[in-house]
Amino acid sequence: MVNKHEITKIIEQVAPPETAEPWDLSGWVVETGRTNIEKVMLCLTVTEDVLNQAQKSGCDMIISHHPLFVVPLDFNRGIDIYCAHTNLDKAECGTTETLINVLGFGNVQSYGHDFLRFCDCEIIFEDLFEHLKRISKNIRYTNPKGLKAIKRIAFCGGSGADFWHDAMEFGADVLVSGDLKFHTALDSKISIIDIGHFESEILVINELARLLANKIEILQAKESSPIIQTNS
Repeated sequence: MVNKHEITKIIEQVAPPETAEPWDLSGWVVETGRTNIEKVMLCLTVTEDVLNQAQKSGCDMIISHHPLFVVPLDFNRGIDIYCAHTNLDKAECGTTETLINVLGFGNVQSYGHDFLRFCDCEIIFEDLFEHLKRISKNIRYTNPKGLKAIKRIAFCGGSGADFWHDAMEFGADVLVSGDLKFHTALDSKISIIDIGHFESEILVINELARLLANKIEILQAKESSPIIQTNS
């Protein structure tokens, strides 16, 4: 058994809670009176299905990326729930840098922006598009200037499409993110590639598993994007 606060301390060393946005609810979502835990389930989002998976698997703690801004009463099932949200987004081993590393891009720079990361590389727009298909089948994009050759890519896991102003300010030709909205696509002066919120963030669960390896038994929840794309 392991003290649950030792587990959260490992996460907070790389994703300090004080770096979370003021509106965020990172930290303890549900905290029971239990001190020691035996098994942890990692997930992107705590849903009723994830809670059921945790119960059936004998997990006494869940660590998620997304917070719960409202906790339904039936979610209090004697399972500790802790989340690392915007503080993990900003971390060096967080959602965005994990995405970049999985894609194989190097020389990551932040240029003073908490959420955005930048990579300089020579790549053709169509080649980048094909490269991104490795991790996401649900891709949408806008290309207002008919961009063909890319020299700098901005990345932001999750809902980062509205950061296109900042990406452009720091010289990015294209922003790779999720949750592209109509008016953002209409207004943006640079290309935005939307690979999906879920797809851009789920990879960080493997990084959390790596951080906690050899500390406690870990299970990863079975999750999928709630958005289904059809060809019809």
